[in-house]
Amino acid sequence: MTQILMAAVLFLGTHLGISSTGLRAALTDKLGERGYLGLYSVLALITLSYLIWIYGELPRFEYVWQPDPNAYLVPKLLMPLAAILLVGGFMVKNPTNVGAESLLQNASADADLAHGVTRITRHPFQWAVMLWAIGHLVANGDTVSIVFFATFGILSGLGSVLLDAKKARTLGSDWIVYRNQTSNLPFAAIVAGRNRLVAKELLLPVLVGLAVYGLMFWGHQWLSGVRII
Repeated sequence: MTQILMAAVLFLGTHLGISSTGLRAALTDKLGERGYLGLYSVLALITLSYLIWIYGELPRFEYVWQPDPNAYLVPKLLMPLAAILLVGGFMVKNPTNVGAESLLQNASADADLAHGVTRITRHPFQWAVMLWAIGHLVANGDTVSIVFFATFGILSGLGSVLLDAKKARTLGSDWIVYRNQTSNLPFAAIVAGRNRLVAKELLLPVLVGLAVYGLMFWGHQWLSGVRII
């Protein structure tokens, strides 16, 4: 248990302890933007690989709740939406991505700034990871799995909030225009009437996303060593 906790702390610390603190600015000053991104990527890859390796190596004998076949329905329901958000997030230009801030320069209040899955949430990748983490956490009640999946859920959930705060500081009024048209919580802006679903923008993300989900479902045992029942 200590090993998975250490790996989780290292993984979270690498992400939140660098990118969301003054350390990022200090490193960027010394290394430049590209140098910082290179260092950050290497550290993130190392800590992610270590976390995944530890999770695969540790025995899972201690349970907070026992496995229940009914609980397996949760990831089966959440993962299609997660796959659509994941795939769709790469199909649109998103001002929240690194280096994409120029998409909001001098944006007018009536400009249609969100497209595709960003109409659902301005953080599609983070929510894809959160849905994946929540679904698999519910389906796995052992302590090792709880720490593993909760780590990704915490990182993505807290990361989306911190990213919003960072964009607000750096982009000012341009960010306010985009923030008012979109939402962090999926479908919240649509329910509030601040945005709408556009079927033609979602057709390709839905089709490709469901295909990706089908491949993940079919290859789950090969990817994770666990057969879906």
